[in-house]
Amino acid sequence: GLSAADIAQPLRHIFSGQSNLTTLMDEVVNFDLDASKVHLRTQSLGYDYMVIALGVTTGYFGNYQWARFAPGLKTLDEATELRRRVLSAFERAELANDPDEASLWLTFVVVGGGPTGVELAGAIAELAQHVMAKDFRHIDSTKAEVHLIEASPRLLSAFPEGQSEYAYKRLTRMGVKIHLNEPVTNVSADEVTLSQSTICSGTILWAAGVEANSVASKLGQVPRDRAGRLEVGADLMLPNFDNVFIAGDLARLSDFKGKPVPCLAPAATQMGRHAAKQIARHLAGKPGAPFVYFDKGNMATIGRSSAVANYRKVSINGYFAWVAWLGVHLVFLMGMRNRISVFLNWVWSYLAWRQGARIITKKLPGRIDESTTTNSA
Repeated sequence: GLSAADIAQPLRHIFSGQSNLTTLMDEVVNFDLDASKVHLRTQSLGYDYMVIALGVTTGYFGNYQWARFAPGLKTLDEATELRRRVLSAFERAELANDPDEASLWLTFVVVGGGPTGVELAGAIAELAQHVMAKDFRHIDSTKAEVHLIEASPRLLSAFPEGQSEYAYKRLTRMGVKIHLNEPVTNVSADEVTLSQSTICSGTILWAAGVEANSVASKLGQVPRDRAGRLEVGADLMLPNFDNVFIAGDLARLSDFKGKPVPCLAPAATQMGRHAAKQIARHLAGKPGAPFVYFDKGNMATIGRSSAVANYRKVSINGYFAWVAWLGVHLVFLMGMRNRISVFLNWVWSYLAWRQGARIITKKLPGRIDESTTTNSA
């Protein structure tokens, strides 16, 4: 596990050397596209050009009541909350006097068989079987159950079928129980109902869908897809507004082959750069150019020394894919200090089977004062 400071940096620090850029920590209240204004909580700003890159949030397919029981993993706050829930589950199992209650807390459900769900299920399985195995006196963490739920016929549907099969077999060997072709029909505090079965669990985690950031709804009547993402032209312009560009996961467009551009960091980065170039072309009086997505492939880690990676027609499974995954994620971290810190953390975790960021800091009312249980390597 990594701490937030290891993988993120403040925007003010990142742009501190750019005197022509101002960073504001404020909230968008409304957009006035006709007047070229953005109304914030504290002030209103006029603009010549605007780039909207709000991203997406966790989507529950209209079942928003599930969110309180099954948190997603889209922000640092959500990642911290997810880690707290997983670690707290072991603490609650340790305190349980009833074997059934202990079993409930030692049962984890991950909904969604994409890269996030696969990585999460594998990480929890390894945490229970290796990292936490010697930390408790009343429970056997190796007996924890991890269930991975996927509504479609296979895991990692964006990957070649051979890699989906590899991920399935690898997770199964790690003890993960995989449920394919079983969509979720209901989620409660301690139960997940599937189309064919029900799983009792004290920790339910959601990695199954996305939808547009709610702030985007303040743009008014603009074309959207089912997830609320904005339909934009090939030049990334918002229809009918030649000074507004949409970039990142919020933009819904297709590449030259007619395939939707995926909600991935490389695509978002490419869109941001293209939007900036579009503005420069407009200022120079030049016509706009269509966005061309360069597919850099897909990667997903499954567990220790195991991952899948593919680039065009080249597919790699196992240890070398895992090393490639580590390398790519190190390169794209912000700041050399973060890269060195994360690299050393990974080396220590690999050699010692220990996780560094395992501190629980938030109290759960009516349960356990988890701020006192500070497991750390």
